[in-house]
Amino acid sequence: MAAGASRIFVSHLAGVPVFDPNGDQVGRVRDLVAMLRVGQRPPRLLGLVVEVHGRRRIFLPMTRVTGVESGQVITTGVVNMRRFEQRPTERLVLGELLDRRVSLTGSGEQVTVLDVAILQLPARRDWEIDKVFVRKGKGGALRRKGETLTVEWSAVTGFSLDEDAQGAESLVATFELLRPADVANALHHLTPKRRAEVAAALDDDRLADVLEELPEDEQVEIIGKLKEERAADVLEAMDPDDAADLLSELPEEDKERLLMLMRPDDAADVRRLLSYEERTAGGLMTPEPIVLRPDATVADALARVRQQDLSPALAAQVYVCRPPDETPTGKYLGTVHFQRLLRDPPFTLVSSIVETDLPPLSPGTGLAAITSYLATYNMVAAPVVDESGSLLGAVTVDDVLDHLLPEDWREAEFEGTGSADE
Repeated sequence: MAAGASRIFVSHLAGVPVFDPNGDQVGRVRDLVAMLRVGQRPPRLLGLVVEVHGRRRIFLPMTRVTGVESGQVITTGVVNMRRFEQRPTERLVLGELLDRRVSLTGSGEQVTVLDVAILQLPARRDWEIDKVFVRKGKGGALRRKGETLTVEWSAVTGFSLDEDAQGAESLVATFELLRPADVANALHHLTPKRRAEVAAALDDDRLADVLEELPEDEQVEIIGKLKEERAADVLEAMDPDDAADLLSELPEEDKERLLMLMRPDDAADVRRLLSYEERTAGGLMTPEPIVLRPDATVADALARVRQQDLSPALAAQVYVCRPPDETPTGKYLGTVHFQRLLRDPPFTLVSSIVETDLPPLSPGTGLAAITSYLATYNMVAAPVVDESGSLLGAVTVDDVLDHLLPEDWREAEFEGTGSADE
């Protein structure tokens, strides 16, 4: 959203062009997709329905929208061209919420929804519908008579989900406040049929986060019940190392079919991880650590560390490499830890404070050696470098723990079994 803009009414977005970062038009906005929540909490805005060439309508997540300004939408440039399919928990804002009859909370008076306003939450990428523009009196949006007013979302009823409803829609709305591990726990205790219904209703990013917290057999069960194109979308949204672990549990023909449906860049990362033995640094690493060039500054590094999607372990340090700065990189030069970044002036070059004394891991390093390395040097992540000196990725302590614990540790945690000593 443009600097200084606090909210925008969705009627102003209908038909506006969508551009990539290079200024090329991708398509036009035809609707917005929101997820209702239990009670009177404002709905979360999930994304835009964009009409591209050939009148094909695709889904553009709000996480890939970098700006809404001057009658245009700017994207990150990464657009999935698969046809948009509405899910049970989703509502089309222009198509389903506008011109709807709802009631004012205090008086119970019926009003007609003329427009709603969206707001990007401070310091986050999440968007909400926070205001409702309504007209009092009978009749639809085309009727001119009646007082109009703008109210908070919580000031009207007739939108939100019933907390006592038993459908997957209500369950998904309830889960919205939970951490992925807690949602995974709840899914674990559902019947397979119910689990598949809820998984189908979750959006791709949320389902990806939840799958990473489930036992492998339930991951396989859920991914197997999704349409193949949807399954590929979810795998793209997962961390590459977790996606590789899940795919490794599938029959070879299913694995290859899903990899072919994934975006080439995402599939390439996963294929590279699948080429290594599972309990080695190559098999455990993520290929998406923070990589900076030698001429980057401390300010650049801190900006990357602040990215919301990074796990604490990956945000604990940055890796300095010669171009290219995507794995596999040019020559790996060393590591700069987060604490060091906080101690130096913002204009300091990372190349001047890089640590070169700790040897990196090779992709073939075994799990026991990785564990000893992290414990010896008090690290939460370690670089993985190939024979040519290129950075391949980073092994984080959470991935190491996943493989050190018993294979059924997730089931035991969900069932509440085991003693404190265990």
